[in-house]
Amino acid sequence: MNDQEICRDINSHTVKITLVDGTQINACVNLDRDPGYSRLSDLISSEREPFLILMNPTIYKPGLENPEKYETLFINKEYILWATPEISLPEDE
Repeated sequence: MNDQEICRDINSHTVKITLVDGTQINACVNLDRDPGYSRLSDLISSEREPFLILMNPTIYKPGLENPEKYETLFINKEYILWATPEISLPEDE
């Protein structure tokens, strides 16, 4: 099972995140885990939980050539500089 299939099974979305230290992360987040949290901005701005749970993250640290991969990662929301959902283009039929 690849990363895209895992994300699809739990109704999650792929996101790109940049941390204050320049680290970039591509991962899946479950935006629909609680009612009223259907957007990435809802999840990040919520004070309900201090951490954002990332699934299957790939981490690109400044100065390192090889990215690091994990199954699950908890990121303190205070260290998120920028985050955006990855836009998926329709597949050609």
